[in-house]
Amino acid sequence: QVQLVESGGGLVQAGGSLRLSCAASGRIFSIKAMGWYRQAPGKLRALVARVTSDGITGYADSVEGRFTISRDNAKNTVYLQMNSLIPEDTAVYYCNSYPVSWGWGQGTQVTVSS
Repeated sequence: QVQLVESGGGLVQAGGSLRLSCAASGRIFSIKAMGWYRQAPGKLRALVARVTSDGITGYADSVEGRFTISRDNAKNTVYLQMNSLIPEDTAVYYCNSYPVSWGWGQGTQVTVSS
């Protein structure tokens, strides 16, 4: 069973930046497409960004041009660089495979103040 550990969240002012990390256990990581998801209060969890095993990326319209997903297969880690943050980005952020096939980690809270 793959375990996922997200980190890097915090409180930031609008316009600021954060870099999230997700460390995954298991050898299967390198062959899986990975995604970052977020869940805001009262809303469903939604895909934010995804990256294939060979680095092809895709983004939700709401974060296109502001967020960048990347991965380091040697470290079993996927990253989410978030720039020009806005209050609407406030959520708990999770990583998982894309599509989702593993249990969820604890997530990391991102709070953007106006």
